Formats: sequence, structure tokens, C-alpha cells
Amino acid sequence: MRTSTRDRLPDSGVVERLVDELWEAVVATHERRATDVVLRALADGVHPETLLLDVIAPVQGKVGEEWAANRLSVAQEHAATAINERVVTALTLHAAPDTAPDQGRITVSCVDGEWHALPARLLAEVLTLRGWQVDYLGAQVPTPHLVGHLHRTDADAVALSGSIAVRLPTAHAAITACQAIGVPVLVGGAAFGPGGRYARLLGADAWAPDARAAADRLARGPLPRPQPDHQPADDLPHLADQEYTMVTRNSASLVRAVLASLEEAFPAMRGYSAAQRERTAEDLAHIVEFLATALYLGDAALFTGFVTWTAGILTARGVPAHSLPPALGILARELKDFPRAVNILEQALDTFATAPRTIAGKPL
Repeated sequence: MRTSTRDRLPDSGVVERLVDELWEAVVATHERRATDVVLRALADGVHPETLLLDVIAPVQGKVGEEWAANRLSVAQEHAATAINERVVTALTLHAAPDTAPDQGRITVSCVDGEWHALPARLLAEVLTLRGWQVDYLGAQVPTPHLVGHLHRTDADAVALSGSIAVRLPTAHAAITACQAIGVPVLVGGAAFGPGGRYARLLGADAWAPDARAAADRLARGPLPRPQPDHQPADDLPHLADQEYTMVTRNSASLVRAVLASLEEAFPAMRGYSAAQRERTAEDLAHIVEFLATALYLGDAALFTGFVTWTAGILTARGVPAHSLPPALGILARELKDFPRAVNILEQALDTFATAPRTIAGKPL
């Protein structure tokens, strides 16, 4: 019987040291040193799955946290992510799978519009190590192309990755399309919410909190195939009010309207440069996009959580977070005929008034 990966985990001190060494190399944008850290550990007997999930993944998580706290620039974050991706490539070229590819065939893909591909890549490599034939499609895969690939390959399952919650309506369409041709769908990633709450809401066949849990779930047995005539239940009846559709359709005009009124409600904006005004418009677009997603899911907590996160991001960048309530108030006035939207915005305003400013759970 094959020994489990957990049985081969090195001493926690070894893993912590490797994380520190890889982080130092990545943040210094020293690709060769980063690769050497991982390949040396592999040669010393550290299992490749451990390196993927307990070393590289935490370092990538820290990259995101440091960007959010404004200790890494966008360029530094992109460079660090690119190095981690190339380290994964170097590792998998030198690592031998635990077993022959006899577990079945699975497609691993990101939701259309999802550009955070490394979590899906890590899952693909772990499944390969565990004996799966993996078709890794990468980032931003349009649903028609995903379905076309499934028709050609007769996959046993699809693993869909999503990190950004605003892609959940697209994820819902992808889940439904895959199931309609009889392919079960396992989903994972931060987009699907705490405990996978949105995975269940959107009808996924399974959810996993991380790559190891996903691989373990698949190892327990195949996901049941939906019937070819599978028709999902109408599990989002709140969409009948058309609020999601109207907010999405009019998002650009909503951003313009709020931006036009914000200067009066927030006088400090009068001194903004052209670049600052452009960033403000981008922030407003994200606010409207998250509001629309909260309407789609029928979950105000998604939006209030985003507003709290945004306040922390702004604070970390020296931007006054108290610019948010005026924008939310103006947006509520613009949407006065949409009761669910107004209710979500009012809850966000209440939360903003009491929530502490944090980044990755740490106070600012």
C-alpha cells in the first residue's frame, strides 16, 4: 500500500526553514536561488507534494498578503508570482510521480476571467504526482472552450478554481454546462467562500478548501456523474427581481454617476490628480461589480466583507478610507428603486462604522 504524503512530512522546523529561504529568494527576485532551495530539498528527500503545498503555496500566500499591506508593489507581486510558477515547473520536471497515471483523467481549469492560475497549477501537479492523467488548461478559460475540451477528452471530472468572487456568476454557468454533458465538477478557491458556502449554492458536485483536500476527496472515489439530461434546480429564485441584471447592465453609468457626485460629498477629492481620479473610478467599478455579485448570490456578507477589505487596502496605502461611505451612500441613492441593493449597501455602511481595519486578519 502506498504511504500517504502526510506520513512523509519532514519535521515542521525543516518546512519553516524552507519557507523562509524560498521567501527570501522570491522577494529578492532571485529565480536561480529560489529554484535551488526547492531542488536541494527534493534531493534531500522532501516529498514534492510537501514542497508544492507546504512551501511554495505559503510563500505565494505571503506574496498576496504583503501586496495587500502595501509592502510589495504590483510589479514586485507579479515578479514574485512568476518566479514561484517557474519554481513549480523546475520541481515537477525533477519529481517522479508516486504511481503510474491510472487513477483516471481530470481537467483542471480556472473559471473564465480568473487570472490567478497558481492554485489550479498546484492542484494539477499534485494530482499528477498521485497518478491522475491531468489536462491543465490554465487561467481564464471560456466556458464553451472548456466544454469543447471535455467532449474531446471524456474526462472523469473537472476541477474548477476561482479566487475572485466576482467570477462566481461565470463559475455557475461553467458548473451547469459541465454537468449538462455528464461531467461532475469539484470546485475550490477563495471565491467559493468560507466553508465552500457558494459551492453548494451554485450546485457544484464537490468542494475542497485546498489542493491536498481536493486530491484526497478524489482519492476516496469517483464523483458521481450527472445524468446527461441533468437540469439544475432553480436554486437562485431571488434573481427573478432582475436587480442583478440591471446593476450589471448599467454598471458603467453607475460609476459615472457616483464619480460625478462624489466630489461634493467628499471635498478632498477636488485636489485629486488625474491619476488619483482614475484610480477612484477603478475602485468604484470594483464596488459595483461586488455589489452585483452579492445580488446574484443573495448574500450581503460578500459585499460587506469586500468593503471592509477595501478599507484596509486604502488605509495601508495612505488613502483615507472615510471616502468609502459617501460613495456607498451615493450609490444607494442611485439604486433607490432596487430594495435588495439598497439593503446590502446599508449593511455595508453599518459594518464600515464598526469594523476594525485589518489586512489578512492583522490590525493596521
